Amino acid sequence: MKSKDALRMLAEVTAYQWGMVTSAQASMHGITRLDLSRLAADGQLERVAHGIYKDAGAPAGPYDDLKAAWLSTEPKTIGEARIKDLANGVVVAGESAADLHGIGDLRALRHEFVSPARRQSQRSAIRYRQRTLDPRDVMLVEGLPVMTMERTIADLVEDLQDLSLVADALRDASTKRLLDLPRLRELLAPLAARDGFRRGDGGALLNRLMEIAGIDIDALAHRVATDTSLGALVAADFVGGLRKDDLDRIRVTPRMEEAMLAIQAGLAETLERTLGPQLEQINAASKQMLASMAKPISDDLAKQMSELVVGGDVMKELTKGWAQSLNESIAIKPETLALARAAQRRADSA
Repeated sequence: MKSKDALRMLAEVTAYQWGMVTSAQASMHGITRLDLSRLAADGQLERVAHGIYKDAGAPAGPYDDLKAAWLSTEPKTIGEARIKDLANGVVVAGESAADLHGIGDLRALRHEFVSPARRQSQRSAIRYRQRTLDPRDVMLVEGLPVMTMERTIADLVEDLQDLSLVADALRDASTKRLLDLPRLRELLAPLAARDGFRRGDGGALLNRLMEIAGIDIDALAHRVATDTSLGALVAADFVGGLRKDDLDRIRVTPRMEEAMLAIQAGLAETLERTLGPQLEQINAASKQMLASMAKPISDDLAKQMSELVVGGDVMKELTKGWAQSLNESIAIKPETLALARAAQRRADSA
């Protein structure tokens, strides 16, 4: 095949794969390995890995080796198609994921991937592990499907013996964004017993990692609490996981009660703002139905139908009820407060 024809066909693939193409993908377009070798010899292509070529005019990137390795794991499938179902494909994991996120100082010596199906590679530079991942634990970074930082940290704890190395990654991750601490505790829970903590106590393992990392837990908690998207979720998760002996140690202050009331008020306001437009649409549809009726209707029937229209008072009662239901799921209950206050009185009199 002529070089210009081969390059034109390859461009249809390389445009969606960081300028790269596998020999298997090229073959599907009628381009042989000999054609690829000639293009590489002419300086049109660059061989970046076994069976992987890159357009010589494409800019180099810091993760080209990892991207080439990922492409080689399913050499016939276009990368663009593979990222449509992130969790069910080959996902960057472990030290490679930490490197991609820019956390820790692990210096991955090989490319680590996980996959729901069992895989093997004869290449020493690639390591596979079999894992079934929750979709919420996979994201795209640099165009590659990779474990989230929370899942990466848990994966490192599972794969490494030295918690100090994981703690370094955790410290770096905490400076990049607010971590989903409830999810991280959940992911660490199955690993707690192996590291000397009570079975299922992911919180204790996380606290130990934070202690090693030198993370100011109070400062981190303040950052989470002030984030509107996470504050209520963390409060719900924390209170829901308390046991009686935990409650006995709580010191309830006026500021704590004010904070809980603020969360409740915020929920009520959010619900009213969210439900308002939807209820207005219901009202409009009801009025339109009345107006479009071909036959006149009696006054009694008109009155009955108009009562179906949701008024402002009804909307307020509805949002109040919804808010109360949600509040009960996160608020400290009266009996909880009573236990906490009793513990506080005992502490004050000691």
